[in-house]
Amino acid sequence: MDPNLLYWKSQGQSFPSRLRIWFNLLDPTSLLSSDAEIQQARTLLGSGEKLNEKDDHAWSLSLSSVHADSGAALPLVFRPPALLPISAPLVVASFLPHSGVKPALFWQFLLQSYSAGFNFANRNSSSEQGHKTSLKQILLIAGSVAYATCAGAVPQIVLNRLGISSAPFQIFFRSILPIPLSAALASFNVFTVRSEESETGIQVFDSSGNPVGLSKAAGEKAVRDTALSRAVLLGTTAAVPNLLGLLLQRTRLFQRNSMLVAPVRHMSAAIVLGLMIPVSFSLFPQLGTIKKENLEEVLQAAAVDGQLFYHRGL
Repeated sequence: MDPNLLYWKSQGQSFPSRLRIWFNLLDPTSLLSSDAEIQQARTLLGSGEKLNEKDDHAWSLSLSSVHADSGAALPLVFRPPALLPISAPLVVASFLPHSGVKPALFWQFLLQSYSAGFNFANRNSSSEQGHKTSLKQILLIAGSVAYATCAGAVPQIVLNRLGISSAPFQIFFRSILPIPLSAALASFNVFTVRSEESETGIQVFDSSGNPVGLSKAAGEKAVRDTALSRAVLLGTTAAVPNLLGLLLQRTRLFQRNSMLVAPVRHMSAAIVLGLMIPVSFSLFPQLGTIKKENLEEVLQAAAVDGQLFYHRGL
């Protein structure tokens, strides 16, 4: 079992511990580390030597920069610490009340493309080692981005095409509808981009860390849990600033200074996104477990402790 997964097994099986770890791992300064430094950290962790407090940096660098299945360094822009700096302006821009359809489509395309790339780079790839990305998977990713881009711009498209000027309808399409829509599209992106995990299965391990085979049931659970966590992330990020904006518009201060509502809403979106990223990452363990009765019959005999482990992905 990869050292990263062993770490999550020993340190990250409770929500508070996972949250503490992710707050540490999401430090953007780790993006400045070179591939040589990452490799040095991996070598240190794999040496079997007892590590001291000074070696905590090695764990942080490995967990935030290396894929747990392949052991290779993740692309810089798709590492967890890069998620907030890159996605924050995309999320804020996608929530803007655009005056036309084209800007809405443009920002949705950038957001959905980056989300698909992040989901793909951080997937469970245990069944794909030594294989190139299939044409089917490439088409699924492209189709997912195209569909989510159009669906994400639906509120703006409806307002523009129908010429709706009624205040209640404006509020619904600009502030209410984007909340469930953002959550649904974030979940859809994960399900589509990582669909092969459910179809081909992912590697499962016994309590000693020995691989025992591929499980489609574990793959389905890994994708489902990750999709739910991403829905919570984007849904909450859309809900808080939009609902806050509606409340502020009812106060005297913001009624007199209506121009203040937009900056407050945009700032709150970035802040909520930053706070929700570690929370959403911590909702489910990185080293997930699946009960014996939920496994395929051929794998149930290997679950001597009543369960097997798997890498959930991110």
